[in-house]
Amino acid sequence: METTKLSVPNISCGHCVTAIKRELGEIQGVSKVDGDQKKKEVTVSWDAPASLDKIKSTLKEINYPAVD
Repeated sequence: METTKLSVPNISCGHCVTAIKRELGEIQGVSKVDGDQKKKEVTVSWDAPASLDKIKSTLKEINYPAVD
């Protein structure tokens, strides 16, 4: 299992975190999604077939792009 923490500056409220958790949770292989609206961070745990690229592309699609 891999886990990564992503900075997502577009997070502004709890609804944002809920939307991100819902969308990322639908990716096959993603097992856990946590969000922190104050730190504007999302922590994601996954196994194959999910990938960091897929997670980042999904965030971008839903208008919450991760920044490096």
